[in-house]
Amino acid sequence: MIDIGALFSQVLEAQKRLKGIVNPTHLQYSKTFSRWSGCEVYLKPENLQKTGSFKIRGAYNRISTLTEGEKKAGVVTASSGNHAQGVAYSASLLGVKATIVMPIDAPKSKVEAVKGYGGRVIFHGRTSSERIAKATELAKENGLTMIHSFNDTSVIAGQGTIGIEILEELPDADVILAPIGGGGLISGISIAAKTKNRGITIIGVEAEGAPTMTESIKAGEVVKLSSINTIADGIRTTQVGSVTFEIAKELVDDIVLVNDNEIKEAVFYLLQRSKLLVEPSGAVTIAAVLSSKIDAKGKKVVAVLSGGNIDMSLLKEIIST
Repeated sequence: MIDIGALFSQVLEAQKRLKGIVNPTHLQYSKTFSRWSGCEVYLKPENLQKTGSFKIRGAYNRISTLTEGEKKAGVVTASSGNHAQGVAYSASLLGVKATIVMPIDAPKSKVEAVKGYGGRVIFHGRTSSERIAKATELAKENGLTMIHSFNDTSVIAGQGTIGIEILEELPDADVILAPIGGGGLISGISIAAKTKNRGITIIGVEAEGAPTMTESIKAGEVVKLSSINTIADGIRTTQVGSVTFEIAKELVDDIVLVNDNEIKEAVFYLLQRSKLLVEPSGAVTIAAVLSSKIDAKGKKVVAVLSGGNIDMSLLKEIIST
């Protein structure tokens, strides 16, 4: 049983810890997307956050709660890129050594960023399950603390600070759209937003090629997908967390799916019209808006743009087509 009240208290504590650590990412009203969709569209640009994504919030919050002994031993995590950068950067701020297990096909830009923040990179597998297994193994062998990218209440609480910020700026928001990979982002946002405004609607967005939470909700239990395929590498997850599943099942009102073409179009228009460089996983929320996957005509809709660490070769492909 998930104690939402206790988790919200953790979000408030996380907000205090993150003060002065994260960038303020103020909402941006989009006249273009509002006109095209019939909604009042506000963008939450976490692509402008330190390390280029929201992941620093949960990573810093989790690492800052470690004991001095745990900090001295170091941390390990598994990530395709954004959480990796968040952990490496947060660890450097706190004087902690970080080992990052990344997929063998991780975007070069994300790998270089992790190394630039002082993280030690180990390449292993292609899927999140393979990376997590390797990181867990390293944690046991070397006495490291595992910083899970989503299935950890301290990480979830850090991500939840986004929900508080949204409603501080736009108290009468009707809908919040958030990407779903492992479920940490939408879980944290849901806890914060639903506690402050029970009537708000929370909608998750997944890629058609990786409908992990969708299939889990249908089945009534966490489902591990046998295969996934999407350009949105940040949400290319085979299995959601046990904790995030329970939170989503209780608090998320709906989940919609967008395909890769819709995602590419969203990346293009965010760059062209809003002058925001957003990676595919961060653009899925606008893809859902532009493809009319949500019914929110006339409502105030906040689309969380979760990150901006896009591979430059992919960006070139999107712009040229």
